[in-house]
Amino acid sequence: MMKLYKSLFFILLGSIVSPAFAGWQYNGYYVKDGYYQDDGSRFTISLRGGLSLANAKMENKVGNLDGYYYINPTTGAAVSLRYFATEADADAAGFTDIAVGNIGSLPAKEKFSKTAFTAGGSIGFTVPNHPQWRLEAGYDYISETEYNQVPLFVGPMQVNGEWNGTIHVSSSGVTSTVATDVISAMAYYDFFDGNKKQLNQIIPYVGLGVGYASSRTTMKLSDIYGDLSTDSDMLNYGTPDSDGIIQFNPPSDTSKYPTSTNVAALAAIGAAYGISEYTFLDFSVRVMYIPEIKWNLVSNDGSQHREWFTAKDMLYTNFMLGLRFEF
Repeated sequence: MMKLYKSLFFILLGSIVSPAFAGWQYNGYYVKDGYYQDDGSRFTISLRGGLSLANAKMENKVGNLDGYYYINPTTGAAVSLRYFATEADADAAGFTDIAVGNIGSLPAKEKFSKTAFTAGGSIGFTVPNHPQWRLEAGYDYISETEYNQVPLFVGPMQVNGEWNGTIHVSSSGVTSTVATDVISAMAYYDFFDGNKKQLNQIIPYVGLGVGYASSRTTMKLSDIYGDLSTDSDMLNYGTPDSDGIIQFNPPSDTSKYPTSTNVAALAAIGAAYGISEYTFLDFSVRVMYIPEIKWNLVSNDGSQHREWFTAKDMLYTNFMLGLRFEF
């Protein structure tokens, strides 16, 4: 679906560029005797690129998943049931009591804080007789970044069984990626007087808009602590090795991962500098808010999906330099 949106965007870009170049000298309306009154209307084309700072809170979305632990009643230390080859080994180590806790209650260890490259473009127009207002349709791409954590979930867990209480648990490790596309509609206000932007002057602007965000995520899970492998549902996503630890084998075809889609909110602040009558240098800070980006555990054949964690309240802050053409 996102590929279709990209294609439509660039087809529309081409359809606007041609008439813009063909009729750039006739902005406004005819007065008389071959003269035209400039009403300030312009076609606009923008190209930009830069650096994106991404920040979000990571949340555990595993749901109800039981982990089984041996507890040392003297020290309160806990290890997964799979840590011991036999119960005799557990007894010899002093871990004799078993308890059950919900892995889905553990918090994520680290928030999402990454740097990526970003690029984009827009097409639009300035409003006739109100050229301080610009309306633009845009596309922005935020490059792939990694979120790798071992352990992924760490924190206190309430356990119940032969031993009841709270233990400190580390669970699973993850290698994951995310890349995001945003299709947007923006309204800008340029701070200048008259119907025509001045050359060799800084013209500040602000903008607001909404968009459609599509985030492609992948993840590879490892059960380094052995607590995931005691739940039968996990067999849907991998196969146990000789020690009974499930080896998760995600699909090599990344298209088998579900795409995380959202309505995005956008805001921009920037300044343009006219270097010719129709060309402006443009520096902007563009902020994109995405409510939630989801990562899913996926079986090897892509038939089974299970939400594993999410980036909550993702905020992309994009520092961008570009060119804007107004015809």
